[in-house]
Parts: sequence; structure tokens; C-alpha cells
Amino acid sequence: MRTLLITGPGGSGRTTLAAATALAAAAEGDRTLVLGTDRTDTLGAALGVPTGPAPVEAAPHLTAWRPDPAADFRRDLAALQDRASSALDFLGASRLDPEELTPLPGAGELALLRALRDAALSERYDTLVVDLPPAPEALALLALPEELRRCLRRLLPPERQAARALRPVLGRLAGVPMPAEWLYETAARWDLELGAVEAVIADRGTAVRLVAEPGPAGGDALRTARLGLALRGLRTDMVIANRLLPEASPDTWLAGPVAQQRKALEEWRESHTVHTVAHLGRDPRGTDDLTTLAVPGTGQPAPAADWPVTDRLDADGVLVWTIPLPGALREELDLVRRGDELVVTAGAFRRVVPLPSALRRCTVDGAALREGELRIRFAPDPKLWPQDR
Repeated sequence: MRTLLITGPGGSGRTTLAAATALAAAAEGDRTLVLGTDRTDTLGAALGVPTGPAPVEAAPHLTAWRPDPAADFRRDLAALQDRASSALDFLGASRLDPEELTPLPGAGELALLRALRDAALSERYDTLVVDLPPAPEALALLALPEELRRCLRRLLPPERQAARALRPVLGRLAGVPMPAEWLYETAARWDLELGAVEAVIADRGTAVRLVAEPGPAGGDALRTARLGLALRGLRTDMVIANRLLPEASPDTWLAGPVAQQRKALEEWRESHTVHTVAHLGRDPRGTDDLTTLAVPGTGQPAPAADWPVTDRLDADGVLVWTIPLPGALREELDLVRRGDELVVTAGAFRRVVPLPSALRRCTVDGAALREGELRIRFAPDPKLWPQDR
């Protein structure tokens, strides 16, 4: 299945273009699902069909769905209370009724990730288009599965379950029920679910499409988003330059904005595949307007994001790990080696990445940022490296 994640600065028209992209894919005959994330029905307004917790047919071959975070939150908390019933009863805690619950911050993001996983695994669709939140929130959302899995594994390492036989003894000594069994089972289930979402995001058929209006603000947002996506190893297939003003216009007032848009497009085309969408002079509403925008469908899969390790042992005595970080600034970069992991900070973004197996037997010998690539040198540790090298 082809998955296209669409985001951009707030107010750039990303929801409208997500709907138009899904409509274009459906017109090509693909069974297409478009997922909305806004609490208000902006997706339905663009499609001309109300959307909500139940999937609806918006056009031939096109289904629209806006997951309900409240229902998912109530269901998850009820299940958690059932698993922790012994501990809750011992403490004398009264259970919460699902109807009195309102979603906590983050419930919407988790509901979207679950919907993304379910849609990808259902095999009912050929194409999935996701209208992500504005770029800063979208980048945090895409990082969430990997970060949560890492935290779970640090807090509740699976290998500690080897002490399962001791828990009844510990429970008798402490005089309280030991919740470790259900806690580890819950952590394992969450790890499995988050792993499925992470696999969808990292799949070779998944790409991110950026939407922005040509101009200084749009350019700044694109540079930031591109860096954040690169640090996550995510593919970007193209940039859609939205709401282009007409070049030939009798209105002289438009000359300045048109020149600004033209300059921005020239800069964007140096580093992106750019598709332009003209301003209709109104907010697009309904499938006829969306078709008029002539937005491309999903197209071909984007090339894989590669982080290669280059063997330069014979020439320089080092291995070089290359991490593409377009738009990164040297003064905003930071690297910290911690065991078998590398903490990479680039501007406002940070990621903890496991080292490739060969580099775990090395020490960091230096790093340099050149032409949008971070090149980290690793020297073999004589105590760990095979002596025949």
C-alpha cells in the first residue's frame, strides 16, 4: 500500500490539498482512504461530505474517516482499569466511569496513529492519504512511536520478566498484590502496537508531502520541516506550492506578491521537486473544486533515505557514518555517544539512534558537517575489533 503523509505550516491549505490528493488517487482507480486529524470537520468541508468517527464514502473509490479520540481514550482506560483491578481494589480506589472521561492531551495523536496502523493492516485500500497536523506537531507525532517504544524498553525491559517466578514470593513479603505481571503484559502489547505503527511510517511505500505558500514564511517552515524529517529518516516526495497568484494580472497591486512567490519558487526548486497549485480566488469546496486544483496523485515511491557506513579503514583507519541533514547549521548540531546509541541534536530536533553493529566496536573520532551531510568518523577500538584487520 502507498501511504502519503501531508503536512505544512498552519494555514497553508494542507487539508484541502490532502483531500484533493486523495480524490486524484481515487480517480486513478485506487481504493483510497483519507484520514483527517482536525477536531473541526475541515476535511468534510473540503470534500463536501461530512466526516466523523464512522468512515464515509466521499466519492467513487474514496473513503473519508476522522477518528474519534474520545472513544479510543475511554476504551483504553477501561481496559487498563480491568487489568489493574487487584491493585485498585487493594487501595480502595473507585473506578472511573467511561462516560465521565474526556480525552487527555495526546489522546488525539494516539488515536490517529492507531487509525493509521489499522488502515495499513486492513488491506482494504491501495492508497492511504493522511492529513497530518501543522508541521511542528506532525514532526512530533511521527517521532512518537519510536520514542515511546524506547521509553517502554528502558523502564520495563523485557528481560526482567525472567524474574516472574519470584513475584508471588515478593507479593507475600510485601503484603500487597504485585501488578508486575499485567504491567509487563501491557507494556509488551503497547510495544507491539507501536512497532506496527513505526513499521508503517518507515515503510518504503510511505512518503511525506509538504504544502506551503511560496514566500519567506513558507520557506522557513520548509527548511525546518525538511531537517526534522531527514533526522527521522523519512522520505519527502515533493513540495506543493499552494495558492499561486496569476502572473499576468491587470491589478498592479499583485506585482509585489507575484514577484515574491516567483523568487521563492526558484529557491525551492533548487532542493525540492515542486508542483504548483493556482489560487482559485476562493476557498475550494466540493469535489469539482478539488479536481480543478489538478493536484498530483501519490505517484511513485520516494527513494529510500540512506544512512550509509563507508569503510575507510585502509586509507584513513576509520569508518564514516553519513547522516543526511539538509539545512542543518554547524552551531546548532550536537552529538553524544551513550553506549550503543548516538544522541543527535539538530536545531530544535533530537533523536536517539542505535549505532550500526560495526560501529559499536569503535570510538568516535570526530565529525564534520559538509554539504548538508553529517559525517561521523569512528576508529576501531583495539580491545573489541578483530585483530586480523
